[in-house]
Amino acid sequence: MDDFLLFLLVGILAQLVDGALGMAYGVISASVLLAFGVPPAAASASVHAAEVFTTGASASSHIWHRNVEWRLFAPLALGGVVGGVAGAYVLSGVNGDMIKPFIVVYLAIMGVYILWRATRALRPRIIRPRWLVAPLGVIGGFFDAIGGGGWGPTVSSAMVGAGQQPRKAIGTVNSVEFLVTSAISATFLWALITGHWREAEGLDSHLAAVAGLVVGGLIAAPFAGFVVKRVPQRLLTFAVGGLLIVLAGFQGLQLAGLGGR
Repeated sequence: MDDFLLFLLVGILAQLVDGALGMAYGVISASVLLAFGVPPAAASASVHAAEVFTTGASASSHIWHRNVEWRLFAPLALGGVVGGVAGAYVLSGVNGDMIKPFIVVYLAIMGVYILWRATRALRPRIIRPRWLVAPLGVIGGFFDAIGGGGWGPTVSSAMVGAGQQPRKAIGTVNSVEFLVTSAISATFLWALITGHWREAEGLDSHLAAVAGLVVGGLIAAPFAGFVVKRVPQRLLTFAVGGLLIVLAGFQGLQLAGLGGR
């Protein structure tokens, strides 16, 4: 029950931030799981299992409020699914201890990048041609599977940086994320069933955490619009970047044997 309540709070916080910025649910959730000693592959699988529910609710909301740029939806979804499946397959086939240092570096880079993005004010413009977002989807999907999060920080930031209207970028990326997350979760399940994932590392022991992330995310989803209207986006962006750097530092100390498990 303690794990459920803890990750219920994590899920609420992560979904509130994700709803406001179009990023960070997966990264924050995976970072907390890793900080508690959950192996990287199990952390990624757990987060994506939770995101199947939360991204479905988020996508429905964005479609209802007409926040989706449909001409970019298909190429971004195709690239994201391809990258996500490849990343999940790679992660499920290697030793978790080998990949964790790369995850720590990745999270630190994402934190620095998000902080950098918070200092920039770019004028929106239309992305042309639309197929340019497909390679971005591949990269974002791969990073998302490898890190247990990263689709939003990679793709939303890049699309806004390329000139896409922020509301449309966030709505499109969050809606596509449902398909990417479902593909990644299906790949983890396939790897487990076929024996490719030889070190599933006790996924059943993380069910309480997954349930907490799901319930917390679903509770917070309706308040995303309120957060977007009331809290300055730059302030939230700085908070996410700072949190990722702190969590990456904590995990780095764990790898160096200086932190508790």
